[in-house]
Amino acid sequence: MIENSGWVSVRCPFLNEVDGEKNYEERITLWRTHDLDLAIARAEAEAEEYAEAIDVEYLGLAQAYLLYDAPGEGAEIFSLIRSSDLSPASYINTHFDTGAERQQHRSARQLRVAQLVSNSA
Repeated sequence: MIENSGWVSVRCPFLNEVDGEKNYEERITLWRTHDLDLAIARAEAEAEEYAEAIDVEYLGLAQAYLLYDAPGEGAEIFSLIRSSDLSPASYINTHFDTGAERQQHRSARQLRVAQLVSNSA
């Protein structure tokens, strides 16, 4: 049996709709327990509180990941494996980099476009 760290991360999605614009947020929270079901129950309760506090809708999905390493720099805190027939570029564009994300870094696609633009100038 593989030892685990006694920590579980749980990902929960939320919907914030303002003036017809739908924004989806995914939050990953961390829970000190060896029990996936207990972590999910805690995360769902916290998700409901969070949703009420900021007036968003919790979408009722909780995906848990049992950490095998203690949380810390470089530690894996969430992993999801999804089967797909999409090419790598299509997979990234479909699930992670649609262009509508609000993120603080530039995606590889944005960096390539910026490089192409600067090279053509």
